Amino acid sequence: MHNIPTISELYDLSHTIAGEYLKQFTYPWEALKGLNAFIIELGKSLPAEEYDNPKENVWIAKDAKVFASAYIGAPCIIDHGAEVRHCAFIRGGAIIGKNSVFGNSCEIKNSIIFDDAQTPHYNYVGDSILGWHSHMGAGSITSNVKSDRSDIVIKSGRESAETGRYKIGAMLGDYVEVGCNSVLNPGTIIGKHTSVYPLSSVRGVVLENSIYKSADNIVLREER
Repeated sequence: MHNIPTISELYDLSHTIAGEYLKQFTYPWEALKGLNAFIIELGKSLPAEEYDNPKENVWIAKDAKVFASAYIGAPCIIDHGAEVRHCAFIRGGAIIGKNSVFGNSCEIKNSIIFDDAQTPHYNYVGDSILGWHSHMGAGSITSNVKSDRSDIVIKSGRESAETGRYKIGAMLGDYVEVGCNSVLNPGTIIGKHTSVYPLSSVRGVVLENSIYKSADNIVLREER
């Protein structure tokens, strides 16, 4: 599966509280199955002088900013300096990374947001991993279930990987930029330092250091 990016190719694991957990796996979707249990185990080890525990299996760093209208479901960890804005809906199974932004009217479940990542406006993030400094433009979403509910196969050219899961959203590498109102179809993987044009419908693997203009027009970035 040479063309299907691995965790080590997508992410700098020093920029998430889930780094040690992710190191166990080769491909990012493999980490989704045990995420809830991991969050609960990790949360219980977090220092009480740094994290509040407002309800069972929810831990919020004391210096995080969480708007009163946000819903925080369990299990969840909101890390240092994160901002969870007005009417955010955290359904559970979520890690919101250090200094990240989870914005107004956004929804998340069973996902990891790395440090310094942003989903600022009207985003849905389900069964996904968003890398360090990744950014989803307003209205862009991860679609995590196929219409026929069949298991998702990750495809890159002639290569493919059977995942055994029917729910996988998108795996965004570090510094990925997703344009406004784009849809990342189930099982999308976008390599680090890649940009996606607004209003795109993305499927399969997009290699790192690319500019995705359309399915038939993906170009490599020019070296600076």
